[in-house]
Amino acid sequence: MSQLAGRRVLLTGALGTLGQAQANAFAEAGADTVLLDLPEHAPKGAQVCANLRGTRYLGLDLNDLSSTEATVKSLAADRAFDILINNAALIINKPFEAFSLDEYEEQLRVNSSAAFALVRAVAPGMKAKGHGKIINFCSITLNGRWDGYVPYVASKGAMLGLTKSLARELGPHGIRVNAVSPGAVVSEAEARVFADRLQAYNDWVLENQCLKERLLPKAVSDLVMFLASPASDMITGQNIYVDGGW
Repeated sequence: MSQLAGRRVLLTGALGTLGQAQANAFAEAGADTVLLDLPEHAPKGAQVCANLRGTRYLGLDLNDLSSTEATVKSLAADRAFDILINNAALIINKPFEAFSLDEYEEQLRVNSSAAFALVRAVAPGMKAKGHGKIINFCSITLNGRWDGYVPYVASKGAMLGLTKSLARELGPHGIRVNAVSPGAVVSEAEARVFADRLQAYNDWVLENQCLKERLLPKAVSDLVMFLASPASDMITGQNIYVDGGW
């Protein structure tokens, strides 16, 4: 992945399990990566950046779409981004009747509307270069076999539509837009959401997957690195699953 040396990357949700795996991969590839996560996580962000060459931390709350767009637009004006990874997401598991309208709207803002704001911020610089890679995170939950995630699944459906439509509009400018749909990844979020039934959840995943081994974060970051690299330059508008087979 030496082709990514010096490329400027913006990675959201950078301190989660999947985000950190990607941050590590981009650092190893020699990229110049801005790690974006919540402002209150800045101490952890500083620790992560201290151990990864070519990284810096940016604390932003994606709930504030206007501030997010303005801040990243200012960064892109100083130096254009080559790669945008819309990885950040809120995920809560409970019956749909238990979600308030505010909770529903918050997940749509963070999980999909923020991606739109960030693309608006970085696209002008990518257009000027005539090249760019945008990678959006969708989800296996779009297959309809998961209960208790109505706002999350709705937000990921919006992300898929955003991916398809942006690929069409930005393609003439040399900008590739693709989506990654991870399966049931072993992660901090999984341990939190299923804390009271983790073993049962693990057994259910293995029963449903074609491959009878758990999906690890590196499998997802490997796909992201491929989509970020020149090896995928003729791939756009796609939603690629990395899920062990369902």
